Amino acid sequence: MLLSIGFILAGFVLLIFGADWLVDGASSLARKHRVSDLVIGLTIVSFGTSAPELVVNLIASLEGHSDIVYGNVVGSNNFNLFVILGIAGLILPITVQRSTVWQEIPMSLAAAVVLLLLSNNFFLGGALSLSRLDGVLLLVCFAAFLWYVFRQMRAEVPPLEPSSPVYPTTLRIVGLIVFGLAGLVFGGKLVVDHAIAIATSLGVSEKIIGLTIIAAGTSLPELVTSAVAAFKKNSDIAIGNVVGSNIFNALFVISLSAVVHPIGYNASFNREIYLLIGGTIFLFTAMFLGGRKRLDRWEAGLLLLVYGVYLGLQIAQEV
Repeated sequence: MLLSIGFILAGFVLLIFGADWLVDGASSLARKHRVSDLVIGLTIVSFGTSAPELVVNLIASLEGHSDIVYGNVVGSNNFNLFVILGIAGLILPITVQRSTVWQEIPMSLAAAVVLLLLSNNFFLGGALSLSRLDGVLLLVCFAAFLWYVFRQMRAEVPPLEPSSPVYPTTLRIVGLIVFGLAGLVFGGKLVVDHAIAIATSLGVSEKIIGLTIIAAGTSLPELVTSAVAAFKKNSDIAIGNVVGSNIFNALFVISLSAVVHPIGYNASFNREIYLLIGGTIFLFTAMFLGGRKRLDRWEAGLLLLVYGVYLGLQIAQEV
């Protein structure tokens, strides 16, 4: 048991460092080719902070652990929304741009609703699952989101670099990307295998392990990013990281998992997706309460309280 816990912690360390190296390498490569910071943040950094969820899910999907796949994605999204945004909002009330209120937050809500409908075979009926076709449909939705992002950014002109900019060497950039990916793969493997071993030995369901330990662990990059952004009074990064990551997880991470291997769906996950939908609606509504287009501290505290109650009920059901 203690050995498995040690391996899980080691896996989380590899996931965090792997994501960090991958982001650093990819960002250096992008900057070297004069891609704007904003585009880097919305694409490469977003991918980097969600890469742990992606790797863990691909491994779990290949090994046929459907509850881990869903638990990681839905659990991570709820953790992002209720805990990470709650902590960031307590540090500093988060002011939100108009485009985030009317476009990105509704997109995040739509992604959760589409995932709920496809998982429950709302359109075709039959056994509950996320098929390869469903995965492709989600990928098409993700492509539409990327189109939206680049359409928003196409008018932006990257700043001119100094006459003699200093970049990491090409060898260092390649090394960061390669070792980052390796850390993600091996870290994900350690987390999935040993979390399942602990669940089996304790009689705890894979669903609970996926919704709690794995979801929280793979969300650490988002937690650090949003907390630091709040301390630096950068509200756009704090909330953009959470909303963007939730869209990425719901439309890209789980869709790739389904394309790799169809995922059986446990209908008990409907409760967690309803919680995610309700939390996103609350976030949207909060933009019109008190300080307009702002998440105040009391609203952030309420997010944390709701998640605490939810987690307590989950644990009580397992005992």
